[in-house]
Amino acid sequence: MPYPTSEATAQLSRADGKLAGVIRRMGPCTLSLKGMGNPFDTLTKSIIYQQLSGKAAGTIHGRVKALFPRKRVNPSRLLEMSDDVLRGAGLSRNKLAALRDLSEKTLDGTLPTLAKLKRMEDQEIIERLVQVRGIGQWTVEMLLIFRLGRPDVMPATDLGIRKGFMILEGMEAMPAPKALLARTEHWRPWRSVASWYLYRLVDEEANG
Repeated sequence: MPYPTSEATAQLSRADGKLAGVIRRMGPCTLSLKGMGNPFDTLTKSIIYQQLSGKAAGTIHGRVKALFPRKRVNPSRLLEMSDDVLRGAGLSRNKLAALRDLSEKTLDGTLPTLAKLKRMEDQEIIERLVQVRGIGQWTVEMLLIFRLGRPDVMPATDLGIRKGFMILEGMEAMPAPKALLARTEHWRPWRSVASWYLYRLVDEEANG
């Protein structure tokens, strides 16, 4: 990890007694990064996988890649392909439109390179990437936490995060995103690590 998770858990434990109990029970944070390659490739996969099972999405992703030399999806070539060819790989109309928009924004520089992303602030990355059709704030927040290794992201619209906070606080209903953001301010600057523990709380409850 690009930041010390042990320092994060120590500070979170001092800031929040309830979270401290969860951290003691569950042990060290084992959050690991998936790695971030070409942003275009990463977002292409994200768009294709949205709202599909992993197996179905993987099949469509494979078919799309097979349309390109060496199975490397290329924005210029994608824009040159007909809708029929791309739809034939299994893409819905919405996902096809999103991939075309992603390709255009890659070529015009709206989508930053990986080198530029690494130098940008979290909010700036969110503002740039949500300009791409089909890419919402949640998708970018997941990228920030699990691929770019940013330590202070709170994906407040995520149902798992909201449910985890409900469990943590013994609430009867999940908090609204705005309320969740306000109630987790004291977790800064380690909200990504805190989020990891909220996900684990949901897993724990699901597994009995």
